[in-house]
Amino acid sequence: MRCQLIRLHWIRISLHEPFRISNGEVSERDAILVEIEANGATGWGEAAPMPGSFYSDDTPESTWEFLRQRLVPSFLENPSFDTKRLSDWLQGFNGEPFAKAGLEGAVWDLAANVEAKPLWQMLGGSNRPIESGAAIGLMRTTQELLERVEKFLGEGYRRIKIKIEPGRDVELVRAIRERFGDIPLMVDANASYTLEHKRIFGELDHFGLMMIEQPLAREAIAEHAELQRRLRTPICLDESAESIPAIEEIIRAGSGRILNIKVQRMGGLWQARRAHDLAQKAGIPCWVGTMPELGVASAQGLHLATLPNFTLPSDIEASARWYADDIISPRIEISGQGFIELPGGAGMGYAVDRRKIEQYRLRLEEFRA
Repeated sequence: MRCQLIRLHWIRISLHEPFRISNGEVSERDAILVEIEANGATGWGEAAPMPGSFYSDDTPESTWEFLRQRLVPSFLENPSFDTKRLSDWLQGFNGEPFAKAGLEGAVWDLAANVEAKPLWQMLGGSNRPIESGAAIGLMRTTQELLERVEKFLGEGYRRIKIKIEPGRDVELVRAIRERFGDIPLMVDANASYTLEHKRIFGELDHFGLMMIEQPLAREAIAEHAELQRRLRTPICLDESAESIPAIEEIIRAGSGRILNIKVQRMGGLWQARRAHDLAQKAGIPCWVGTMPELGVASAQGLHLATLPNFTLPSDIEASARWYADDIISPRIEISGQGFIELPGGAGMGYAVDRRKIEQYRLRLEEFRA
């Protein structure tokens, strides 16, 4: 296969409401779309880090510069469309998992389009609907949180996730249980607690939660294992599950009973699939997380979520859940029963709307082979 062209599109789309976690909030979403043309076909990927230090060291600015200065020029010198070899090659670069995921996602989509196969088939998944769970950021008031829970339950979402932080935790869970009863409910702490908060964890352990996501710091593998031994509620590792070596360490230590696998954080679909396989072998169920991303990365995450060990509802929601607009057609939608059906056709099954890209684009750079 001969690569003719790679384009980078930096776009920005507003959110309906700020996305708030314990680390901060964002009201706009930046994404860098990677477009590859080869053999008369096109593939799309998305690199979507959060701004500043909101989630990781990667930012839209650093990802853009790494793609344009290093990753894309290096790829064009010796392009590989074998996704495993490409993933191995990408691991030779230090850091920058979001940039890697963007480039690799475009190659996966391109390869699926050239072979006229859906992406889920290329990944080894199955054509099945994906359970969608609603994620709710930190709200200004408990009443506002309860209104959001009611809204998303009414729309069919299969579980509710709420963000918590020290001082805003037990009372939020109690209010939801008192109002809505035994709904599928989990909490996400985004690494904002320590083992000194044992009283809080003890109280949360009585609410029948599906899981407590990332209660302690990213590097606190041993501490998570100690906490898990104290709790009946499963701990889910998110920020800690950032690489294959990290996941191997989590499994060895027994740091959690569930894993949140994020394609962007893992550096691409191949590494995310490896993480899935490791967890499956260890008997640890998984789900596909998001931050949330725009349509290209979300669509590719849905295809990944068809793998057999992704048994819990994904964070991938309807396009209209967070965004005023999206750049794919059709938009992602959920059924009244809380499932997302993948469209038919090759590749992602979703088309990228170039008019939308032009409407929301901040920068464009083109590289010819």
